[in-house]
Amino acid sequence: MKSHLRITIHTLLHNGVSQREIERRIGVDRKTIRRYERANTPALANSSGVATGSGAATDQIPPPRPPALPKAALSACAAHAEFIQAQVQLGRNAQSIYQDLVEAHGFTHRYNSVKRFVRTLKVREPERFDVLESLPGEEAQVDFGLGAMTLHATGKYRRPYLFVMTLKYSGKCFRKTVWKADQETWARLHEEAFRSFCGSVSYVVLDNLKQGVIKPDLYEPQLNPVYAALLAHYGAIADPCRVADQNRKGTVESAIQHTQNTALKGRRFESIQAQNLWLAHWEERWAAPRIHGRKKRQVLQMYLEEKPALKPLPLTGFTYFKQEARTVDDAGVIQVHGSYYAALPAELHTQVTVRIYADQIEILDDEGQIVRRHAKSARKGQYVLLEQDRIFNPSRETARLIDKVSRIGPHCRALARDIFARMGRPGQRAIYALANLPRHYTREQIEAACVNVLALSRPSYQALKRVLAHQPESPAPPTLEQIGEHIRAIGDYQTFWDRYTGQP
Repeated sequence: MKSHLRITIHTLLHNGVSQREIERRIGVDRKTIRRYERANTPALANSSGVATGSGAATDQIPPPRPPALPKAALSACAAHAEFIQAQVQLGRNAQSIYQDLVEAHGFTHRYNSVKRFVRTLKVREPERFDVLESLPGEEAQVDFGLGAMTLHATGKYRRPYLFVMTLKYSGKCFRKTVWKADQETWARLHEEAFRSFCGSVSYVVLDNLKQGVIKPDLYEPQLNPVYAALLAHYGAIADPCRVADQNRKGTVESAIQHTQNTALKGRRFESIQAQNLWLAHWEERWAAPRIHGRKKRQVLQMYLEEKPALKPLPLTGFTYFKQEARTVDDAGVIQVHGSYYAALPAELHTQVTVRIYADQIEILDDEGQIVRRHAKSARKGQYVLLEQDRIFNPSRETARLIDKVSRIGPHCRALARDIFARMGRPGQRAIYALANLPRHYTREQIEAACVNVLALSRPSYQALKRVLAHQPESPAPPTLEQIGEHIRAIGDYQTFWDRYTGQP
């Protein structure tokens, strides 16, 4: 027996404590205590167990008194307790506090004294957790775990991803395993879960996994755009947990652990479809009819109560897309998968957001509003441009010039059409010259000359120019005057300005 136990037993026996009480206090069996008492009491060790009278013990030498128990030693840091406690509250470690004590307070003891003293100050009270309750149809919690060993296409057994969505109120779960855990798969699993529950919820609680949250933030986390659009389609709002705050979604954490330990523990599946069939059977046969451990009610019964409170599903499913960023080039177009699409009215050399669907693409501005929508190109290298999207087009320029010439008069327009019909695109230069004639001649002069030129066998701009050369040019416009009988002096305007400026 160890020395401290012998001393403790001897002291308790000397103070009249019973053997049963000693056993309860120090955990030593009563038989051992009895043997120790007999071995260390000469009268009991030499006797046969029968009392021999009151004088039998007079010749015995009394046992020595047990040594006094050591008193609790006073820490060498007790004199600096107030300073050390203040430094601990600032989050400093024992090493830095010891260094300050040596340099500023003349501390001469060892570092271990400070370390032991700081350890006593860092004793924390147990953390307290609130019980989170939810109304029917208000909240669902989602997360990924790992499924059972399953035969992969590579011929090896691997653990697929286990997706679980749990309704907070009833504890009803949707479970499915997948090999791929990308952003689109994450969104599709949510859609399947909503349809299995025959309704959606108001809030979906998730942690900051990259499939749902692109950029974690305490105040404005940035969600995966496909995931955010899917939740909006089903009338739900994402509520990401704070970073490293797993207790916020403890319901789905418990559901994943329950699934792994009960439904999948020790099992192997030859395909992922077989594992999903087993999970669906296990949910219907065992998980849903069970009595919930905390709520003490059947999960299926609570789900039937919650089902009417779920939001109705939309008539059409969600249309999935990929969202990317593109830059508008000099031609006012963006390139997507080798094809080119008009991005106007987006400004040149600016970045726009592009949503790529199966049969179309959408171009969004900075505020998320759709500015253009195009049918997806059938082949690479194709330009999807309307006529008004082209910055310059010879055919459209010809139409613009003829329209400008039409403002001069009908005979001038007829001459321009005749020139373009005979010469084609090279005739645009002559039409340019027709459009600029009003700078030097009146419209009446130009119209009269066009009547004569149209009577020729080959009307041309040169013939029109020769006809106009024999006519006087239009008079120059009058010049503006600074001083006149109808114009006030500049001082009158200055006086008016000074008088009324600054008045309400």
